[in-house]
Amino acid sequence: MRKGKDGVGKLHITWVKSDIGYSRDQRSTLKALGLHRLHQSVKHDDSPSMRGMVTKVKHLVKVEEVEE
Repeated sequence: MRKGKDGVGKLHITWVKSDIGYSRDQRSTLKALGLHRLHQSVKHDDSPSMRGMVTKVKHLVKVEEVEE
């Protein structure tokens, strides 16, 4: 985990692959991450719970660590 000036790193998450054909809990995880449409990007604080959500849908998203 990288840390910025406020002590918390950020994750830049982009939805890159459709969720059609994947389980409902994976679709729910995408919604919980704040992703509503394909190729949309969001930024979240880097935390263990966020990392767990990203791990669950790692085949559907692209994740970059950013300092902000």
